[in-house]
Order: sequence, then C-alpha cells, then structure tokens
Amino acid sequence: MALLTRRHALGLGIGALSAAGLRVAPAVADDGAEMHGMSVFGDLKYPADFQIFDYVNPKAPKGGAFSVIPWVRAYNQSYYTFNSLNAYVLKGEGAQGMDMTFATLMSRANDEPDAMYGFAAKSVQISPDKLIYRFALRPEARFHDGSKLTAQDVVFSLNTLKEKGHPLIQVQLRDFVKAEAPDDATVVVTFAAGRARDVP
Repeated sequence: MALLTRRHALGLGIGALSAAGLRVAPAVADDGAEMHGMSVFGDLKYPADFQIFDYVNPKAPKGGAFSVIPWVRAYNQSYYTFNSLNAYVLKGEGAQGMDMTFATLMSRANDEPDAMYGFAAKSVQISPDKLIYRFALRPEARFHDGSKLTAQDVVFSLNTLKEKGHPLIQVQLRDFVKAEAPDDATVVVTFAAGRARDVP
C-alpha cells in the first residue's frame, strides 16, 4: 500500500479547490525573493543547484537521425509541407517541430505536476499581487550563432507574439499587459489584474 505523501495531499487539495471553481495562485515567496522555479503545489522537487531532471539520461547515445510525424499540430504547422519556419503567425504553413528549437524562460518538469524551473531564465521574482514577474536571464543563454540572448530579445518576442502572433497565441496572451527590459539581463512581465488562471 502506497503512503500518502505531502505532494499527493496537496495535489488532491488543489484538485478539490479547482473542482469547486476556486482560483489558486502559484506558490511564491512572500518577500518577492528570487526563486529557481515555481509550482501551484508549493514545494519543488528539485533544489536550486540541480543539473538534470531525474528522468533524463545524461549518457544517452548522441548522433543519428530523428524522424517523426507528430499526431497533433499547433498554430499554422502543416502535417505535410512547409513554406515558413515561423509557426507562430497565421500566414503560411509552418514547419512541424519548430517549437522544439526555442528555449523558453521556464520549462515544465515532466515528473511533478505543474512545476516550472528556470531554463533561459535562471530565476524569477513574483510580486505579492502575482501580477509582475521579474526574470533574470542566464548569462550563458545564447542563440545558435553564439550571440548572447538579451532581455530586449525576449521583450521583442513576447510583444510581437501579443500583437502579431497567431490568433490562438493572442488568446493565450489576452491578460499579458507588457514586457520590459530594464537592463540586458532582466525581463519584467506584467499581467492584468484578475487574469485568467490559464494565462502562461
């Protein structure tokens, strides 16, 4: 018989609250401290200095060919062909799998419910009202050509997706107000008051 852990109890409690239609905000430090990750369920499984997720095999073979036809498509991706490498706009037929070539600010952990850890961002600070997220970028974050990823690049991407992105992306970003870059390594994202729970 399996023991009921704190994580399971929290999950059941959050599920019950969600079923009741109540909104639950992500667990954040009350003092706005920098965090390496965040989760609706409170405690994170991985510490701030973790190197890989438990389910990742760092000794996996490298090289070879990878061929896949995804069973689902997103935005303007085509199952058969493409005439654009931009799958985030309405015009054209985007190449399948292009979303796997971009680093997000935070990445989901596949072995814990609703947890996100810094990826291109090394940390996040969340305001007490949970409307302002301040991301500190990793200094080692680079583009494919070796040039440094700056906060201005992230701000440009977020604002462009909000203004010119595929309509499905615009709906997802409906409560996203703005993104700003106070310096080269900091991105500040502001959401509208009363934002929907499903807003990224």
